[in-house]
Amino acid sequence: MYFQRLKDLREDKDLRQEDVAEILGISQTVYSRYERGFQTIPVVHLLKLADYSPSFWETRES
Repeated sequence: MYFQRLKDLREDKDLRQEDVAEILGISQTVYSRYERGFQTIPVVHLLKLADYSPSFWETRES
């Protein structure tokens, strides 16, 4: 599921939900809904994350 991927990527970057919510200009509660799959993340927010840091979408190699 895509929402689990959002959480994994955020955690890989050592970001809190509050950090990502601030980047997107939304509340932590709304971002939490995205991660839990209760609300679909708008494409505009995905684009903001990509603009913020293209490496957000890359995972760390262990």
